[in-house]
Formats: sequence, C-alpha cells, structure tokens
Amino acid sequence: MKPLALGGKARAVEIANGVHNHQVLRLVDASVEQPSSPNDAVLVKEAGFKLWAPPYAAVFVGERPEGTPTPLAITLGEEFSYLMPGDILGVHLDTGKVRTLYRRSSRHNGFLLTERCNHYCLMCSQPPKNVNDGWLLEEIARVIPLVNSETSYLGFTGGEPLLEWRRVVELLRLARDKLPNTAVHLLTNGRGFVNPEIADAWASIQHPNLSAGIPIYSAVDAVHDYVVQASGAFDETVLGILRLKERGQRVEVRIVLHAVTASRIVETARWLARNLPFVDHVALMGLENTGFAIANDRLLWIDPLDFQDDLALAVDILDAARVPVSVYNLPFCVLDQKVWPFARQSISDWKNAYLPQCAGCAAKANCAGFFSTGRPKQSRVIEPLQTFKTIDQEGAALRVA
Repeated sequence: MKPLALGGKARAVEIANGVHNHQVLRLVDASVEQPSSPNDAVLVKEAGFKLWAPPYAAVFVGERPEGTPTPLAITLGEEFSYLMPGDILGVHLDTGKVRTLYRRSSRHNGFLLTERCNHYCLMCSQPPKNVNDGWLLEEIARVIPLVNSETSYLGFTGGEPLLEWRRVVELLRLARDKLPNTAVHLLTNGRGFVNPEIADAWASIQHPNLSAGIPIYSAVDAVHDYVVQASGAFDETVLGILRLKERGQRVEVRIVLHAVTASRIVETARWLARNLPFVDHVALMGLENTGFAIANDRLLWIDPLDFQDDLALAVDILDAARVPVSVYNLPFCVLDQKVWPFARQSISDWKNAYLPQCAGCAAKANCAGFFSTGRPKQSRVIEPLQTFKTIDQEGAALRVA
C-alpha cells in the first residue's frame, strides 16, 4: 500500500527573469481554457499542446516537448500523473520542491496551517515542530481564491491553528467570502476558546457552514491530559467547547481509539451524553499508525476486534441521547453490525487503500478501508464479507450488496 505522492521535487525548473520564487499555480487545460491570471499554469501531459499568448507558466508531467517557450516551465515525474485541470500546486523554485495543495476531483482537501502545537499527543500523526512557519498561512491565503467554487468541503488542521488565531480568523473570513457554499472544518484542541476574545472572533466570522473539531479523549481529566501530554488541558478544552456553544457555533468532538482511550470509550460516551449532549457531532476514529503512534506502538496498539463490543455500546449510548455520532477509519469487518449504519468512508483518498483479501468483499464500495501511510497494522479478523446490508436510523434500507 502506497499513498499518493502529494509532494516531491521537480525534475527541472526553468525560470525567466522577474518570476517570484514561491509560486502558487492553478493548472488549466489549454485545449479548452485560456489562462486568465498570473497564477494559472498550462498542464501538459503529452506533446502538441497549444500555448496561449501572452505566454503563461507551464507544468509538464513526464517529458517536456520541444519548442515550448514559457516564462516558467516546471517538469514533474510520472508520480504526478494524477494531476488534473483545476488542481493547485505550491512550488519553491529555488529548491524545486513541489506540493499538491488542492485537487479538484477530491472530497478530502485539507490545509496544514502550522506545525506548532501546545499538545504533544501520544498518537499524533503530525508531530509538532517549534518552527517559524507563518508562510503556510500566507500560501493558503493565495490558494483559497483559486479553489473551484463548487468545492463542497475544505479542512484546516495543524499543529494547533489557534496559536495564530488572528491570522486564522482572517483566513476563515477569506474562505467565507470566496467560497460561500463550501463547508469548512478546522481541527483544534479547543483550549484557545477559553479566551472570550478568541471565541468572539470565531463567532464573528459568521460563516454559514463552519465547524470546529475538538478532541476529548476521556471522561477522566487526568487520562485526557496524559494522552495530550499537557496538564490542565481537559478543563480548558471543555470550557472552550462551552464558550463556542454559548455563541451558537458548531462543534464536533473527536475521539481517536487506541489502547488508552478505547478501554474507556463507554464511560466517555456516557459522560458526553450527560454533559455535552448539545455538541453537533461525535466522531469515533480508528488510529492512523504513523507519527508518534509508531514510537508508542506498545502503549497504543489494540486490535479493533478487542473493543468491538464497547464501541457498539458507546455508539448506542450517544445515539439514544440523540447525539449525532459516526465511526471513522475502521473497516466493516471489524465492527459489530449494529455499528455499520454509523460507519463512514472517512480516510482521505490520497492515503486510502484496501488489502488483497478485500477484493471479493460485498462491502468494499462503502468501506473505509485502511490507511496506507506510516506502518499500517490490521486486525486479525480482516476478511471479505459475503453479504452486506445496513439499516439507517429511520429503519429504511441504506446499503445493500
């Protein structure tokens, strides 16, 4: 299993005078669309393309055809063959470093706002770094106006975005103005919302579909603080959620399931149903075995089969309390059938994979599958389902195969 290459190094970069070193480029198909801004670059995957006048930048995948003058020419390897018109690249011309920032065909576009964080979570998939990475916010501000207006969803993550809350709020306002029909979801540990000024600023954005995803890993404060490696984090997280909800903001509670949290998931679900029944969604998430999860493997790894019953009970508790709940990142074959209506195809498409034994599974078309990142680990009971049927919460057939 190998994830899609969203970053790499250009085979060649040819630059004319006056071209800025850090480029954000929207790819266009020159056979059907004329580049309309300096941020447009003609995407060339084969010989014989038409170059519009005045010449714009061009991105070549594979070999660069002869006789293609352009002020900026970037040649990429075949690992970038998935690129399509409408996709957006970030390119540092001095180093040749290329990153795919947005893919028009994907439902899972997300932007890393910072690598800095005030947590040090045991299973962090993006280990924090103490770096000056404010350029990321500047880059994303250049990307948002180029994103297709029909994009249904964008995610923002970190690190901890609220460490730069003023700039992040301005970025969210930009998304509201440029992409008013796009749902925006920002992952944060929520502690910053303890500050009423930050909670007020967030509410003042008045985005029609903005939500904050905030983790609560246990009903026991000491356990949550241990998972995030930050004393006092539980109290501030809960207060941050309360501050947002009293301002009418959307909040999702996230719980990553591993050996420390899964053993307490029933207790945590009861606590949420009793104390935070007004949150907009609870996401119960399978572990991505990458980043710190690899270093802490002996502490964290648990076969999902071994918490199958507790997970089913936790879902039932939340559902009975009318708290919207979903299960992410876990395949159907490790879930109790009662949980199937709540399971989602949640793993980002660029790192989503299936095992050979999934080939004949009746549920594959609807299944979350597996992470291809890090060092993937699978349950001992991965096997194809011969039949697959779930019932939605209204009692109607949802998926049948």
